Amino acid sequence: MAWPNQTAFNGFILLGFSNLGQLQGLLFVVFMLIYMLTLTGNFFIILLTSMDPTLCSPMYFFLQNLSFAEVGFVSTTIPKVLVDLLSEQKTISLLECRTQMFFFFFFGTTECFLLIAMAYDRFVAICNPLRYMVIMNRKFCLLVTMATWSSGFPVGTAQTMWLFSFPFCGSRTVSHFHCDTPPILQLACGDTSRFELFSLIGTFIIIICPFTLILISYIYILDTILKMPSAEGRHKAFSTCSSHIIVVTLFYGTASLTYFRPRSNYSPETKQLLSLSYVIITPMLNPIIYSLRNKEVKNAISRLLSKRLC
Repeated sequence: MAWPNQTAFNGFILLGFSNLGQLQGLLFVVFMLIYMLTLTGNFFIILLTSMDPTLCSPMYFFLQNLSFAEVGFVSTTIPKVLVDLLSEQKTISLLECRTQMFFFFFFGTTECFLLIAMAYDRFVAICNPLRYMVIMNRKFCLLVTMATWSSGFPVGTAQTMWLFSFPFCGSRTVSHFHCDTPPILQLACGDTSRFELFSLIGTFIIIICPFTLILISYIYILDTILKMPSAEGRHKAFSTCSSHIIVVTLFYGTASLTYFRPRSNYSPETKQLLSLSYVIITPMLNPIIYSLRNKEVKNAISRLLSKRLC
């Protein structure tokens, strides 16, 4: 069965976790708890950084934006997954698929560049502390934040419009739990070699280049920390970076394994497992990591709880 053009094509069937049978009910409960925990944790970070006057530095301003991006990123896919886990027909229309893919790349790209902004903030704070407030002034932080949020729009638009310009034929089942480029591209007809090339280049720019810049910044940071005379100063400097390092490792590590995995080793089950890591697990862990490993955040939480209890 084949569809000659887009007008005759109604949508896709997201196979997702349909092969798990009765376990889908258990997965619904698990994913719902993870989703609620993710929303609660990120909104708590947003509320805390907005209310506590000690958390008004550029680092926490970027963290606040990262939490907003995480909420949007996880809300793009998980609600649809929860609906599909309880329904017999796991269909998604072309419009829904386009919209989901656009926001998936929009929030994902925004998060990639926000992590660069946070790394640069730590670079200036540790390597050039005397000029920190001059360099990381309010105007500069607002411009950087606007640039990071704006970066997601052209990426999401170009990727989505180009992919869905292809006609789709053959099976309309997608071996994934959301509309992502690799599984949708497998259903496209015609010559997709140019799209695959530009998609690979775009993914390299969005994932590898930011990660490389972050890695370079931390090489300079580590060099500066090791030159500090006191052990207490070294410990304090490293503690302000440890949360960001963990988040960067989780996000870029799982994303790289997903989008740069050789096709010969590519399987739907592996793809879904890796996607779950950066679509669900990482957004849930980020607020926990920043809360448990950051002394200023822990102190702010203590002050907030003390005020509420009093």
